Amino acid sequence: MSTKPRVLFLCSGNSARSQMGEALLRKYAGDRFEVYSAGLEAKGINPYTVRVLEEIGMDMSAHRSKDLSEYLGKIHFSYLITVCDRAAEACPIFPGMGQRLHWPFEDPAAFVGSEEETLSKFRGVRDQIDERIRAWLAETE
Repeated sequence: MSTKPRVLFLCSGNSARSQMGEALLRKYAGDRFEVYSAGLEAKGINPYTVRVLEEIGMDMSAHRSKDLSEYLGKIHFSYLITVCDRAAEACPIFPGMGQRLHWPFEDPAAFVGSEEETLSKFRGVRDQIDERIRAWLAETE
């Protein structure tokens, strides 16, 4: 059994922001943390999420969209990181939950525009999440 602290990134649909958080934290500190993501209602991974993470060398083939109910009462998390206001407001308090952090990011999946504009929006959110994770890792060392 792992003794690494567990981190759960939570969003409304587990299609973009929480998936990015999970992938990026695992990339930078998978040796320090056991990383998960979920949504209040799993919606499937947005294809743009896959594209912008693959652009930076991340393989998303093993990722899937997960519902929060998969973890409630089953896994203790040292950190719950909500990446949208809806998740922060609607996430229940559950036993064994450690520290709650709220890092709100704009929902790139809600953006409407051309393919290039949409990719740009997803890249921007990916880069913001990347920056926030790196800063948090520096704080927790």
